[in-house]
Amino acid sequence: MLLFKKVIKKLLKNNTTISVVESCTGGLVSSTIISEVGISKIFHMGLITYSNKAKSDLLKINPNKLKKIGSVSNQTAALMAINLQKISKSKLCISSTGIAGPSGGSKNKPVGLVYVGIKFKKNIIVIERKFKGSRKQIQQKTVKLIFRSIDKLI
Repeated sequence: MLLFKKVIKKLLKNNTTISVVESCTGGLVSSTIISEVGISKIFHMGLITYSNKAKSDLLKINPNKLKKIGSVSNQTAALMAINLQKISKSKLCISSTGIAGPSGGSKNKPVGLVYVGIKFKKNIIVIERKFKGSRKQIQQKTVKLIFRSIDKLI
């Protein structure tokens, strides 16, 4: 059984509600989740907040703070997941932010730098990874990281 199917089966069995807010994965996490039959019982929402304005407007992240910490950061991934939980009331909230490339990177934040935020009940974890590969490969690796992390957590 594929890992994402195993994770979704566990979420369904435990009636664990889930919501997702994505930036660098552009809907790939939500799409993977909703490909499963019966997911409407637990999937509340999937948002793509690609711009800083969307992160501010929809997730209520202070625009000045966002400008200071950057949209690709540990803190932003955490705030995205935390604020999504406030909006959705889901037990499990996932965020992704990063630089999928092929351009947009810098010395401090290279292409392939990704942060995943996971807010589960009252706990928050943020995972940082630096992936190599094409834009699509970086996005796919991020989705796999998310499902591996959820599998360990639930």
